[in-house]
Amino acid sequence: MIDINRIFITGATGKIGLQFVNNFLKKGFVVIFTSRKQDNIEALYDKFRPYYQEGKLHGIRVDLEAANAQQIIIKFLQDKNIWPDVLINNARNQDYLKSNSEFGPSRFEWVNEFLLDVVVAYELSMGLACCKYSRLRNIVNISSMYGVVPANPSLYENPKIESPIQYGVAKAALIHLTKELAIRLIKNGVRVNSVSYGGVSGSEDEKFREKYARLCPSGKMLQDEEAVGAVDFLASNMSKGMTGHNLVVDGGWTVW
Repeated sequence: MIDINRIFITGATGKIGLQFVNNFLKKGFVVIFTSRKQDNIEALYDKFRPYYQEGKLHGIRVDLEAANAQQIIIKFLQDKNIWPDVLINNARNQDYLKSNSEFGPSRFEWVNEFLLDVVVAYELSMGLACCKYSRLRNIVNISSMYGVVPANPSLYENPKIESPIQYGVAKAALIHLTKELAIRLIKNGVRVNSVSYGGVSGSEDEKFREKYARLCPSGKMLQDEEAVGAVDFLASNMSKGMTGHNLVVDGGWTVW
């Protein structure tokens, strides 16, 4: 059996992605990540300088939405000979959630949110699972509680703007993609699971936190560090009996 020691993370420079990188570097993994901007790659190298200097952190500059993104990634991995054991599909682009229209998101926002959440996750998963030199054994897709249940309008002052419909629909599709890939890739020896997070505390104001607390059994939003455990579990052999599962980490939000 192949020892799991290399992990590929998209969306690694974001709020939750940084938590993933920190966790797996500390556990001794080689971490491979992507970013559209070289500045973001350099910033991550600086943040985790000792690991970078030891050859345990590798950034790939690539636009995941580009048609040739998969080829760029595969070539990088082949040139470096660092094929990953685990893939975490966590890429995000907040620009696709910033609709100001009273009629809801535009077609551009719909299509690109779905492209990044679902199509890119599919292409990268299949590319890494099926290439000649693959050693991939595990895929974890990052979804949301809004892929399980719709948003509660009472949480927001302006639900159309603050809780864009395309986000939840794309996250629901990602959960179903997880199930499809779990079946289609089992013959390749690859497990596929997803994590659906509740709200993670960050830039929200106190009023929002108070409303969220009233609607959630745990009475609070998630903290950054609480997001790591589920992915850590699914990426490890502790979950080797699981595939096609959506692990909900939401403080009980979807129970009510």
